[in-house]
Amino acid sequence: MTGRTAHTPASRVARLVFLVYCAAVFVFLMAPIIAIIPLSFNEGSYLTYPLDGLSLRWYEEVFTTARWVTAMQNSLIVALPATAIAMIIGTLAAIGLNATNFPGKAALGAVLISPMIVPLIITAVGMYLFFAPLGLANSFPGLILAHAALGAPFVLVTVSATLAGYDPTLSRAAASLGAPAHVVFFRVTLPLILPGVASGALFAFATSLDEVVVVLFMGGPAQRTLPREIFDGLREHVTPAITAVATLLIIVATALMLTIEALRRRSERLSGRVN
Repeated sequence: MTGRTAHTPASRVARLVFLVYCAAVFVFLMAPIIAIIPLSFNEGSYLTYPLDGLSLRWYEEVFTTARWVTAMQNSLIVALPATAIAMIIGTLAAIGLNATNFPGKAALGAVLISPMIVPLIITAVGMYLFFAPLGLANSFPGLILAHAALGAPFVLVTVSATLAGYDPTLSRAAASLGAPAHVVFFRVTLPLILPGVASGALFAFATSLDEVVVVLFMGGPAQRTLPREIFDGLREHVTPAITAVATLLIIVATALMLTIEALRRRSERLSGRVN
């Protein structure tokens, strides 16, 4: 009797059913996204198939029209500082939670990642009620802080996962040799957890770049980001320029996901090398 699994007719049928099911799920999830891309190259002014012809006119409109250019600038004005704040807060929170055990640690961790779990509309209402009395509603600082709060849990999760494979004896060894705490962190700990920090930062950036619900509550006329502009465009005047912007966001999101996967593999290699 060999160690190879016998491929009986029943197992082959089960495998075929499983593959068909996976393909159906993939098509169900990806078809709406893929359908957007060809429409962005439509020469006509309507979101219909078949296409009237191929053209880059809508991409030209996106990069030359003031409303879209301003929306891109606003998205970066919000996303970049929000990512930096989320990266710092999430990293420090992950290190603090993983440093020692204390009563209520699990509850605190659940609270810190709650923005990932609570429905976004509830989070948006809560943020507005909190920031409005402080004069931060309808302002870039308020929107940046709100997006930082949404992105910090992603950094917390990715850094915590990286710290799970981190050997704390490395920090203790550096400290025993006389290295101050800040030197231990920047020269020993941070280089090893950097892939997790970078992955979380990319998640936070993608979240901010794609977020619209909080922007609707916290943003004013001067804080019209790309998702907000798309949302308003769908209500007022639908043109293929919206699909061009959506295609650009899909490309950015795909690039970020590929980068995150590369960082994850690098983190695994570093963990295996250290261990």
